[in-house]
Amino acid sequence: MRIFWQSFVDEATSAPYMKKLARDLNEIAAPGTKVEVFGLTPPDRAFSRLSELRCAILAIDNAIAAAEAGYDAVVMGHFQDPGLYEMKSAVDIPVIGAGEVTMHFAAQLGRQIGLVSLDDLYRSHHMEQTAQYGLSDRVVHVAGMNGQPSDFSAAFAGDAAARARMLDTFRSVAQPMVDKGADVIVAAGILPAMLVGSEFGMKIGPAPVVNSAAVTLFSAEMQVRLARLNGTRICRGQHCNLAPDQAISDFRELVAKGRQSTLSLKSE
Repeated sequence: MRIFWQSFVDEATSAPYMKKLARDLNEIAAPGTKVEVFGLTPPDRAFSRLSELRCAILAIDNAIAAAEAGYDAVVMGHFQDPGLYEMKSAVDIPVIGAGEVTMHFAAQLGRQIGLVSLDDLYRSHHMEQTAQYGLSDRVVHVAGMNGQPSDFSAAFAGDAAARARMLDTFRSVAQPMVDKGADVIVAAGILPAMLVGSEFGMKIGPAPVVNSAAVTLFSAEMQVRLARLNGTRICRGQHCNLAPDQAISDFRELVAKGRQSTLSLKSE
């Protein structure tokens, strides 16, 4: 089984994280599963909806290429899942959104879910996700660590002090959620997930901490295995119809060549 894992960080500037992610994912993968991790350049930076859209477009184009290259599944390894349904409509292999599968898994562990995200800016985005996934009454706490992806680099490169600082930040963000009744804490992003993933049995008070990276990988393996076992796949009706060849061609041409016509406006 080959899994294409799309990260939204830069492979060069976040090399320690990318190496750790690829190593850790392949260590926990089932025998016979190979996970290949890819980044984006420029990465998701200057956090904003526009940046999310730009990265989503590139990720969808990469997913189409991955399907053509024979990968068995594509992972949207970015918890916000931008363009997730569009990606699912673009390829006929399983597409797994880190946010979607992790939040649904967390809902099996407790009633009230708290998300510890990378930045407070994503709070509105996460709340929109919960509504889309039918979990608005379950995900009731969201807060950010308010750091940059580069803040994790030292921790992933082996700096124990940096790792301890980042874990303390995570706990300080999560504790108020538990104090207000959260039963489950989710590391809402692959960066924080890799930070907490090595902490066996990590809890904030009684609330278990969910490693979204592991949940996402295991969900990808499960979907591929179920498709092979009995053909279970995503609904291709109104929910997420498969894009026709013309739509795929037009999309890929836009990504490759940019606009073919210019908009000419006159200033008053």
